[in-house]
This record gives sequence, structure tokens and C-alpha cells, in this order.
Amino acid sequence: MQPPTVAGTPDAEPRPDPAPDDGAKTGSDTGAEKGGDAGAEAGNGTEREAGTTPEAPAAHEAPEAHGAHRAAEAHADAPDPDPDTDSDTDGSTGRGVPPGSHADPLSGDEPLLAARVHRPSDLLRLLIGILAIAIVLGLSAFAHGTTSGLEQDISKGTGQAPDLLVKVAGLISSIAVLLVPVAFAIERLIKRDGLRIADGVLAAVLAHGVTLATDLWVARAAPGSIQDALTRAQPGEGLTDPVHGYLAPVIAYMTAVGMARRPRWRVVLWVVLLLDAFAMLVAGYTTPFSIILTVLIGWTVAYGTLYAVGSPNVRPTGQTLMAGLRHVGFRPVSAMRAEPDDTADSTEQGERGRRYLVTLDEGPPLDVTVVDREQQAQGFFYRVWRRLTLRSISTRRSIPSLRQALEQEALLAYAAIAAGANAPKLIATSELGPDAVILVYEHMGGRSLDSLPDDEITDELVRGAWEQVKALQSRRIAHRRLTGDALLVDRDGQVIVTDLRGGEIAAGDVVLRMDIAQLLTTVGLRIGAERAVATAVDVLGPDTVADCLPLLQPIALSRSTRATLRRLARERSQREREAVLQASLAAKHSRTSEAKAPATDAERKAARKSLRAEKQAEKRALDDAQEGAREEDLLSQIRAQVLLIRPQAPVEPVRLERIRPRTLFSFIAGAVAAYFLLSSLAGLDFGTVVAEAHWGWVAAAVLFSSLSYFAAAMSLLGFVPERVGFLRTVVAQVAGSFVKIVAPAAIGGVALNTRFLQRAGVRPGLAVASVGASQLFGLGAHILLLLLFGYLTGTEKTASLTPSRTVIAGLLTVAVLVLVVTAIPFLRKFLVTRLRSLFAGVVPRMLDVLQRPMKLATGIGGMLLLTGMFVMCLDASVRAFDNGDHGLSYASVAVIFLAGNALGSAAPTPGGVGAVETALTVGLVVTGGVPSEVAVPAVLLYRALTLWLPVLPGWICFNHLTRKGAL
Repeated sequence: MQPPTVAGTPDAEPRPDPAPDDGAKTGSDTGAEKGGDAGAEAGNGTEREAGTTPEAPAAHEAPEAHGAHRAAEAHADAPDPDPDTDSDTDGSTGRGVPPGSHADPLSGDEPLLAARVHRPSDLLRLLIGILAIAIVLGLSAFAHGTTSGLEQDISKGTGQAPDLLVKVAGLISSIAVLLVPVAFAIERLIKRDGLRIADGVLAAVLAHGVTLATDLWVARAAPGSIQDALTRAQPGEGLTDPVHGYLAPVIAYMTAVGMARRPRWRVVLWVVLLLDAFAMLVAGYTTPFSIILTVLIGWTVAYGTLYAVGSPNVRPTGQTLMAGLRHVGFRPVSAMRAEPDDTADSTEQGERGRRYLVTLDEGPPLDVTVVDREQQAQGFFYRVWRRLTLRSISTRRSIPSLRQALEQEALLAYAAIAAGANAPKLIATSELGPDAVILVYEHMGGRSLDSLPDDEITDELVRGAWEQVKALQSRRIAHRRLTGDALLVDRDGQVIVTDLRGGEIAAGDVVLRMDIAQLLTTVGLRIGAERAVATAVDVLGPDTVADCLPLLQPIALSRSTRATLRRLARERSQREREAVLQASLAAKHSRTSEAKAPATDAERKAARKSLRAEKQAEKRALDDAQEGAREEDLLSQIRAQVLLIRPQAPVEPVRLERIRPRTLFSFIAGAVAAYFLLSSLAGLDFGTVVAEAHWGWVAAAVLFSSLSYFAAAMSLLGFVPERVGFLRTVVAQVAGSFVKIVAPAAIGGVALNTRFLQRAGVRPGLAVASVGASQLFGLGAHILLLLLFGYLTGTEKTASLTPSRTVIAGLLTVAVLVLVVTAIPFLRKFLVTRLRSLFAGVVPRMLDVLQRPMKLATGIGGMLLLTGMFVMCLDASVRAFDNGDHGLSYASVAVIFLAGNALGSAAPTPGGVGAVETALTVGLVVTGGVPSEVAVPAVLLYRALTLWLPVLPGWICFNHLTRKGAL
């Protein structure tokens, strides 16, 4: 992204004018802040005209007069530009346009800013509040001794307070807690900030609702330890409220309207809250944990409301920028907003800030970057996630303050020029009000590397880019984002390095090598791996280039570069599929044209031999076509080119990830599952359970578990028109029991079956399609069976076939979820993309299967038989521990199994460990009414027969098939 080139004399350095009469100084905090406030007034007032190109004033009209007229209109209609800051100086002369300046309209179109923005900081505070509430409730539930001791200590301490002091504090706080919000609302309404008051009222209403729900939950459903920690017994009046019905809404209101951000109001707020808490504690109307929970609920609901409805947008506009530049000594005439690059990532756009090309009254134009808090917070959660999951290769904070961001970019700009690199020259910096900063650079006319045609990217130009990297790294300066839009090419063909804001001073070796790997990939995407490596070696030398190979991995590259590599990978896969499909069609056409009807038995035998030979030849031709169409990815090509120059170069990737996302999710799910499982096992006497078990039903459960592998083989082969051995397929399903332990249940079985079919002679594309068809039919059968058995379960205890209200509520819930997913574009696109990638090629494969009814019947029958075997295994496991009579129908057992299996497939843990056990146990106890001392050992027996005991036979079968070349 580069501002449009403006005619001028770039060689002349612009000089700021002397400071204005109002005392503003370049880079000074006071003058800049006042200029920012003034510009905000003008900018907000003229925002309605920012989307059009205003006409210039008449030639006879003085610019000052025209600007003053526009400023007067803006002042008449403008709201408070920054409701979040203290307004002690609202009545001063700082309001409106500064003396001696005028607010010119922007030369060009500027997009209208949204009236409200959803701040990531509000979402972060919401999540922190929810976590804090969970911690308080957890301490109340599991640390009963600690909470009781804390209450006793506080009661002893507050019991020594004078009675008169307690009564006065209670009277003052009870009045002030209601008067302070009203006074603040009046003050805001006078300053025409009614939207904030509306936000506060909405937050208060929601907080009151959450308070009522919490009180109801604590009184009726919460554990006794939580109830004891949050309430106190009142003589003849029952228990106190767990959450204070008036205090939480007041806190939510004051937080939502931004009272805590104003120093004077903040002091009053905390004094009132402390007095109220002190009075209630001494009087015995509450507990310490109740006060903490009340504050957290009000605070959390407030930020949840702000994030949901959005906060007023106080980002500076172009008009604000014009006024701010005048206050730091420049005389701007117009400003043109540079359009952001549509291909760039939103996080990277936020890191670069908004850019303007500013034309001065005298001298060359300027490049001005505006960085505000909202843009700076874009991609916060992504950066936090990268910081948590990647090893410590950087010391940067996820969100530095605006002052730190300003100083960081200024330091890097000066350091880059001192290192001899071609970088924009920074000539001024300043704060633009309390929520933005500006950085003023000399205008560097040119085009970005991304915007250049491929034929204009010469080797000389690329060497110029490597020269800039060499200059930066000579002083150990890391850029951290050497993408195509960060490299400009001026009219003389010189490469200029921009976007230094995210760089590092005194960078380590790993970060410097990451820069080389990034630029190799950036250049390789445009001119190919061979030229990219050759130009890098010419400038940096072979050893330096070879040292970056361990960092040449997607995780070390920028977000936009990773997206480009993924897109190219999809295109390569599509070309490979098209090549294989064309080869397959050509082989079929050749075989059809040469086929003749056999007349005798000898001819038929010869035809069968010829057909087998032709199939083998067709398979070899398809393999050759796939091999010929296979293309190496760019990173592999770069490695190969570097190894040609330095064969001994290290190629083993450096592990940059501290923890993989799947590992983290598996660990969390496993910890939760282990907690629930151990809690269930704590009260069991296994000796008694085993002694009283009915071994006949255990043997039946073993039989049903064994038969499930034959049913699984049928469900797979039913969707494979080619001839595949049945017994070997059964062995492959047993081997899948071993694979499920080392991979999630929904992934391990798919990969193993696909590989098995490929080794059995089924072409790769058809093997994937067959497994996808089996999975698709299995998903449909699972849903239909769940609905059918759920309906039957609801009608068991009624004389008619009317389903129960629970079933109806469940169906309506599913329908609402489906409507929500289909109505939200992001969720709809995500679901369609996943399903399309999972079931690609399934429809043509299903057409082949439909031509063979016996195959289709085998597949559908195998699926139904597989479900039946698992249901009967679970039923037999329950009967083994309850004397053979649990009172559950097979429909109820089927519903419990189908629901638990669905959760296990969705869980990220191998084999659905934890999720399945919890779901089945809860289903048997809650839905089926089975005692927990029966449900827990029954579920453990079922999981042992279907997951744990088959591991050893599965490992044996897996090794056997591997040795035979079947896997």
C-alpha cells in the first residue's frame, strides 16, 4: 500500500514552519494533544462530507474564511470528540479550530468511519471477567475451609469498628451509590453524550438479569459450599442475596459509561464502593466472596455489552490530521488517504496504520502515518496466540502503548538510515490527541514490489532488495515483515524498505535468519526459486543463505505469505486431480474403442486376461500421470536450489512451536475428562463390583464388540465398486483400533482406510471418494437413527405416538442452530469449505455405487449392523452389573450411544477419550435413570472392549498389513 505519487520536488527536504502563536511545538505532548482535540472537533463535524470530493473554495475567498465557516458548522453539530477523557477543559478556548488555522476538506475520497467499533480490549476484559468469576466460584466450591477462615478474619476485624461509623458509612454509601450515577448521567447529557448513557442503562438492565439468574441458581441448584461462601443466615429472614441486586447494575452502568476513566469520578466511585462494602460486611448482610462476585458480574456484563453494541468511534479523521499537522508547524493544503491493499491481512494492515499523502503549501509532499488504539488492537488475539504457541524469539509486547509504538518506529527509522539502508526519512512525530499518534516522513514516490509486473522484476532490482537487507543486518536490525508491499521501487529503480514499525533492534540470529527466509519466499513467489536463491547468494554469500534453511517453514513466515502458499497448494492439488482425471478418461476411451464382444470360451478367457492387463496398464498410466503432474512447493524448490550450492547445509527444521494447537486442546480435554473420570471412580469399590458382575453378559459384550469389526468392513466395502478382499478388510478394521489411540477418532480411521484401499489397487482419488462416501452415509445414518430412536424413546411412556417435549425441544434447538449457521456468512463458508474438502469427488463415486445395488445394500446394511453391535455391547455391559435387568429399552440405549459417539468424534482427544466416557455416564444416569455405581463400571467395561483391549490385536494387525504391503 503506497500513497499516490504527487508532482513535486522530492529532493528538497520539507521544513516545518515556526511554531504557531499558541505555543504548540513539534513533537510536544501538550500542543499535539490540544491540536488533536481541536482536530477531532472539526473532523467529527465534517465527517458527513468525507465520502465525497468537496469543491475547492472560490478564488476570491480567503482559505481562512472558508475554513472558519466549515469549522463553525462542525462546532455547532459536533459531539464530544472523546467521551473517555476527563472534560475539565471542555469550556476552554481549546474547543473548535485552533487560532490561526483552518480545517481544509480532504482532497479525494475518505471512507466514512463507523459510528461504533467493537474493541478487542472490551472482548479481552469480558473473557478475563468470565475467568475471574469461574475462579471465585471454584474457590467457593473447593476451598471451603479457606473461605470460612477468611470470613471469620474479616468479621473479627470489622467487628471492632465503632457503631456510629458503621451507620454513617452505610447511610452515605446507600445514598451515594444511587446519586453518583445520576449526577454523572446529567453531566454527560449536558455534554450531549446520550449514547453512552444508553449503553450504561442497557448494561445495568442486563446485569440485573444476570444477578437474578445467579441468585436463583445459588438458591436452588448450587452446591452447599458455594451457597455457604456467598450467603449468610439472617434471623427469621432466611439467607442473604448471593449477588447484590442493586450494586451489580450500578457497577455495570458506571463501567459502561466510562466513569472509571475520569480521575475525579473514579475516586468518587471507589470511595462509594468501599463504603458500601464496609457497611454491608460489618452489618452481616454479605460475605467477602459475594462482594467480589458482585463486582465481577457488573464489570463483566458492562464490557460484554460494550463489545456487543460497540463503543463510540473516536478515531481521528483526515480533518483531525490536517489540524494536527498545523499544530506541529506544517502548512498542509490537502491530504489523500492511501487505499489499503485488498490482499493484505487485516492484522498487518492494523500494524501499518492509516496512511495519507499530504500536500504542503510550500515544498514537497509528505507521507503521514496515523496509528490509533483501535487499529493497533487489530489482531490482538492472533498475536497473543502466536506468543503463547511459539518459542521465545522476540521480546515485543502483544499490544504496546501508543507512546511505545511511536518511539519504536522512530528508533527503527533512524537506525535503518544510520545503517545505510534506503528507508523513508522521519522528520516529525507527535501525539494526535489521547488516542492516536502521527509519524511524518519525507514522501518516497514509488510502487510496491507486489504491484510491479513480473517482467519488470529484474535480477538487478532483486539484488537491490538484498542489499537493503544486508545493510540492516549489518547493524542487527530485523524487519520482521519483508513482504512485497513493504518494498518500494522508485522511479530510478532503487529499492526502499518501509513498514519498519514491527522490526527489532539488536535482534538475535534466529530473527535475522527469519528475515532472509521471508524475503527468499517473497521474491521466489514472483521470479521463482532459482533466481531468488541466485540473487541472494550474490549479495549475502552462500553460507548466510544456507543458514536460513532451518527457518524456511510456513510457521516462520508472515500471515499473508502463508495464505499465498496455501492458495498455491490448493491450485497444485487441483492440477494434479485434473491430470489424473484426463488420463483416466483417455484410458477408458481407449479401452472402450478396442473392446469386442467375445464369441467363444477361449475368447472370453482371453478377454478377461486382457482386461486385467489393461487395468494394470491403466493403473500404471494413472500413476505416471500423477507423478508427472506433481509439482514441488516453493519452499522445497528453494531448499533444493540452496543444497545445489551448499550440499552440506542444515535442512532439519528448527522447532519454533512451543506447543501445537491440537496438543493443547487434547491436553485440556484430557485433563477435564480425567477429573470427571477420577471423581466417578472415587466412590467405587472395584472388588465388590468385579465379584458381583455377571460374566455371561460380559461374554456377550465381548462377542458384540468382535462382530463390530465385520460390520465395519461391510460398511466400507459397500462403497468400493472394485474387488477388495473381505477378510483383509476386517484385519484393517482391527488395525484401526490401534490407530485410534494415536489420532482423533474422526481422522485416524479415515486415513487408514484410504491408505488400505490405495494399496489394494484402488486409485488414490477413488479411494478418497469411497471413504468419503462411506463417511457421508454414516453421518446421515447417524443423524436419522438418533432422531428415530429419540422419537421412539419419547413415545415409550405414552399411549399415543406423540413425542415428548424434550425431543421436540431438542429438534427445535437443532433447527435453530442450523438456521444460525446458514444465516451467518462466516460460519456458512466455513462449513461448506470443510464439507466440500471432506466429500470431494463423493457424488461421482456414489453414481458408480448406485449401479450395483448389492454393493449399496452391503454398505448400508453394514452401517446399521455396526450401530446395532455397539448398542448391544453397551446394553450387555450395563446388564453385567445390574443383575441383567436395568429397565432401559434398546431405543434409550441407542440414543445414549449415538449421542456419546457423536461427542467422541468431535472431541480432539485420541479415540474420544474423556468425552465418550463422560457422555455415556451422564446419559445412563440422567436419561436412563441407571445408578451411578452401575453406570460407571458399565461404561468402563464398554470402553475397555471397544477401545483399550483391541489395541494390542490392532498393533499386531497393523504390523502384519504393513509387512504385507497392504498399508
